[in-house]
Amino acid sequence: QVQLVESGGDSVQAGGSLRLSCTASGFTYVDHAMGWFRQAPGKEREGISRISSNGLVTVYADSVKGRFTISRDNAKNTVYLQMDNLLPEDTAMYYCAAGFGYVRPEERLKEKKYRYWGQGTQVTVSS
Repeated sequence: QVQLVESGGDSVQAGGSLRLSCTASGFTYVDHAMGWFRQAPGKEREGISRISSNGLVTVYADSVKGRFTISRDNAKNTVYLQMDNLLPEDTAMYYCAAGFGYVRPEERLKEKKYRYWGQGTQVTVSS
């Protein structure tokens, strides 16, 4: 069955770094774009980054641009999110997701464009 398993979440101080990983199985990973989303308590889930199936095109939300870097290793069926200069407002549950097919640029961070989801990993940033 389809599985997306995130790992790497932790509690860190502001200014610190974390690297999240998400390993996929049960579907043709190399045919799917991958995204990272996050949801803070009391807030809607927010799309923060996306990488195309071949890894050549990346997208970032303004809230993380310049601090987070998405990458993927298609040989390992894994997508990563390197998070640097973390801020308290980055505290959230982080989810990876897999999307398929063409998506218009303005929709690349929209939840509805992703069909498989992981269970999430918690990131907590203290000031």
